[in-house]
Amino acid sequence: MAQQTPELIIEAGRTERQYWQDLWQYRELFYFLAWRDILVRYKQTVIGIAWALIRPFLTMVVFTVVFGRLAKLPSEGVPYPILVFAAMLPWQFFANALAECSNSLIINANLLSKVYFPRLIVPTSAVIVSFVDFLISGIILLGLMAWYNFVPSWQILTLPFFILIAFSAAMGAGLWLAALNVQYRDFRYIVPFIVQFGLYISPVGFSSSIVPEQWRLWYSLNPMVGVIDGFRWAILGQETQLFTNGFAISLGLVLTLLFSGVSYFRKMERTFADVI
Repeated sequence: MAQQTPELIIEAGRTERQYWQDLWQYRELFYFLAWRDILVRYKQTVIGIAWALIRPFLTMVVFTVVFGRLAKLPSEGVPYPILVFAAMLPWQFFANALAECSNSLIINANLLSKVYFPRLIVPTSAVIVSFVDFLISGIILLGLMAWYNFVPSWQILTLPFFILIAFSAAMGAGLWLAALNVQYRDFRYIVPFIVQFGLYISPVGFSSSIVPEQWRLWYSLNPMVGVIDGFRWAILGQETQLFTNGFAISLGLVLTLLFSGVSYFRKMERTFADVI
């Protein structure tokens, strides 16, 4: 007699005592949500996936002209476009993840109110969609390196570590905003301000080396400072400097943001179906 493959049944009121096991059991739902969002993003667009390339490229051009040509800020011995785009990659990923995560539960309200599944799947799938854009945008960086004949050093091997930190920062902040946006719908108006303000206080268009030493620790309280400096150190190699004390502070804040985000999201998760 042939052995039947066990089936996963999604049912309302399922106990959450095995929550983290359920995350693995419901992995197919995670794949479905992420793939659906990717298809929706590029469906019926004129140039499709190229939008993920055009936006960071134009931002890089503006920053290069304003900070590199007009303000003549130091580029740490590398072409200014590469300096900027090495920072644009993690920043665009973080900014997109915040926007996607903050609205993810609201967009999937019908699904949340009908069936049980670990709600953590929804914002995580939103971060994955933003990570796809991150990978696509990496094509521009490769093109810039080829154009300027720039060859990265061995430090490029550490890039996956800094990508993991960027993912943690995006996930932690995204979970906070996703949960808060369910309780307080005003947060959908606050997120664009956070993204816009964060762009100017993060070292995207300039190098952290221009920050005075007496302000460096305060400056590092922005978690994205460590993420961006880490990306530049890995991509640009010995041409740039990684300030270890500031990076340690940013890393600690990223981990705090991640664990507190998961904790708050899990605390509020049981109320989502009722509030939404």
